[in-house]
Amino acid sequence: MFRILKRPNFWIVVLADAVLVAAAYLLSYYLRFDGDIPAMEFANWKRTVVWIVPLKLACFYFFGLYKGMWRYTGIYDLESLIKACLVSSGIIVFILVLKVRFVGFPRSIFVIDLLLAFLFVSGVRVGIRILLSSGHERYRFPFFNKKDGDKERVLIVGAGDAGEKLIREIKDNPGIKYDVAGFVDDDKRKQSQTIHGIPVLGLVDEVKKIAERESVDQIIIAISKASAGEMRRIVGLCEATGIPCKTVPGVGELIEGKITVRSIRNVRYEDLLGRKQVKLDMKQIGGYLTGKRVMVTGGVGSIGSELCRQILRFQPRQLLLVDKNESGLYDAELDFQTRFPETEVVSALSFVQKGHTMKRVFEHYNPQVVFHAAAYKHVPMMELHPWEAVFNNIVGTRTILDMCSKNGVERCVVVSTDKAVRPTNVMGASKRVCEILAQLYAAEYSSRTMCVRFGNVVYSAGSVVPLFRRQIERGGPVTLTHRDVVRYFMSVPEAAQLILQAGAIGNGGEIFILKMGTPIRIADMARDLIRLSGFEPDTEIEIKEIGLRPGEKLYEELITEGEGIQETEHEEIMVLRAESSKLKAQSEEGNDNELTLRKMNKYIKRLVRLAEACDGEGIREELRKIVPEYQRQG
Repeated sequence: MFRILKRPNFWIVVLADAVLVAAAYLLSYYLRFDGDIPAMEFANWKRTVVWIVPLKLACFYFFGLYKGMWRYTGIYDLESLIKACLVSSGIIVFILVLKVRFVGFPRSIFVIDLLLAFLFVSGVRVGIRILLSSGHERYRFPFFNKKDGDKERVLIVGAGDAGEKLIREIKDNPGIKYDVAGFVDDDKRKQSQTIHGIPVLGLVDEVKKIAERESVDQIIIAISKASAGEMRRIVGLCEATGIPCKTVPGVGELIEGKITVRSIRNVRYEDLLGRKQVKLDMKQIGGYLTGKRVMVTGGVGSIGSELCRQILRFQPRQLLLVDKNESGLYDAELDFQTRFPETEVVSALSFVQKGHTMKRVFEHYNPQVVFHAAAYKHVPMMELHPWEAVFNNIVGTRTILDMCSKNGVERCVVVSTDKAVRPTNVMGASKRVCEILAQLYAAEYSSRTMCVRFGNVVYSAGSVVPLFRRQIERGGPVTLTHRDVVRYFMSVPEAAQLILQAGAIGNGGEIFILKMGTPIRIADMARDLIRLSGFEPDTEIEIKEIGLRPGEKLYEELITEGEGIQETEHEEIMVLRAESSKLKAQSEEGNDNELTLRKMNKYIKRLVRLAEACDGEGIREELRKIVPEYQRQG
C-alpha cells in the first residue's frame, strides 16, 4: 500500500480521476436540467461534490483500479470499474437517504452520474491503451493502412482463443514484425467478422486463394483443439500453398500456459496427433509435490527431463536428478538451477542397480517422492544384450523399490510401457517384471508404490520419429520394418503430466494405463513426416520396407485380455482392478503358483547369475517362468 502511495504516477492518476468524477457529476446536473442548472441545485452540487469525489476515489482504490497500468487496461479492469461505480453510487444514495431523506435531490441525477462516471474513467483508460498499443493507427483507420515493407505479412488459421491471444501480443508488442492480413476459420458463423479489428477472410479450404490474394509471406496455425484428422487436413492445405507454415504449440507444451509469438515454431509431428489438452488437478498434484524432496531416476532422459520440468512447476523443496549420463546430468542441473532458482536442484551420478551407491544417495538426500524413469527401452538392443535388461531394468527397479521401502518414501511411481503387455521381447518382459515388483513391494510393505503404463512418446529417445527425421535429412530412404505396423503415440509433455496425475491418484499396487487414443500406422507417419519436411513421399524420398526386427510385433496393446480395468477420476487415466492383479509364476516343477516378494528375489538371483555369464537364452527361459505370457518372436 505505502509503495503505491510513493509513486508519482499514482497521484497523477488520482488527480485525473478526481477531475473526471467531478465533471461527470456536474454534467449529470447539466443534462438533468437541460443545460440550465437552478441556483439551488448548483448549491447542492457544490455541497456534495466535496465528499462524493473522495468517496468514489476510495472505492476505485478499494477495487484495485490504481494497481494496474493503463497501457494494459483490459476486461478485468473494466469489471473492477463497474463494481466500483455501482458500490460508490449505492453508498452515496444511502448517505443522502439517511441524511436528508433524498429531499432536494432528483433521483435521475445519480443514475446519469453512474453512467457518465463509468464512461469518462473507462474512456480515458481505453484511449490511453489504444494510443500506446503498437500499430494503433492501422487498426483504427484501415483505409490509411499501408503494407509495411519491414514486416512479414501473415495469415492466421483459427479465429479462436489462441488466435485472439496471438493478435493481442502482436498489437501490444512493437518489437514484433508481423503484419496480420486476417484469419481463416471453418466456423461459418465467424465469417466476415473481426477480432481486434482483424477480419475473418474465409474458410480454411480457401487458404490458398486467400494467401495469394493477400500476398501472405507466412501462415500461422493457431488452433488449440483439433482432432488428428482435422489437423492433418489443415496442415495439408497450408503446405499446398507453398508458403512457410508454423504453429502455436498446445498449452501442455507451454510450461506457463501462455501463448506468445515467441512460442511459434515449425509444425512438428505431434501437432498431427490431435490429442486433447491434458487437464491436471493442480491442487491434487501440488499436494504431494509442493515443498517435498523429489527424486527422478533417469532424470536426463527424454521422459525423465520432462518430468523434472513439470515437477518444478509445483515448487518442490528439492529436486534430485539421478542418472549415469555425466554430461547430460551436468547440463540439466545447470539449466534447472537457472530457470527455477526457488528450488534446490542437486544431482547424483550413479547406475540405479548399484545398491551401495543408491543407499548412500537415499540416506543423504532422504527423498519423499520418487519417480523411477531410468530404464533401457530399445527393443533390438535388449534382444542383443538381454543381460543389460536384467541389470538396469530389473535389478535397478528392485534397488529403487527396496530403498524406497526402507527409507520411508511417501510415494514411488514406476514408469512402464505397453511392451510389458504379452511381451514378445526381453525389454517388454523385463518391464513386466518391474511392474510385478512394484505390486509386490506395495503388498509387502503397504507402501504407495504404483506403475504407469503407456505407449510410444513422440521425439523421445528411441522413438521412430527422430530416426525418420535423420533419414529424411540425408535424402532417404525412410525405412519401415513393416507397412502394417501400428503404434500408440503421445507427446513428451503429455506423458509427463499424466504420470504426475496418476501419482496423485494412486494408493499403492495399481498399474495405471494412460489412454493413448487411436493407434497410428507407422507407414502413414513416415509419409506425414516427409510432407512436413517439404518433400513428396515415394517420389522425392523413397520409403523402404526392411522387415520386423527381433522381438518386434505388429500391434502393441495396453492391456492383456482378461485384465480388468476401470475408469479413474481422471478421464485420460485407467487403472487395473486390484482383483485382476493376482500374480502367478511358474514353479520349478512347472506348475503355476502365487508369486511373493521372497520368491521373486530367488528368480532375480538366478537371472543375475545368468546375466553375469551373458547367457541370453538362459535369461529368456527364466523370464518366461516369471512372465508366463512372454512369447519370443523373431
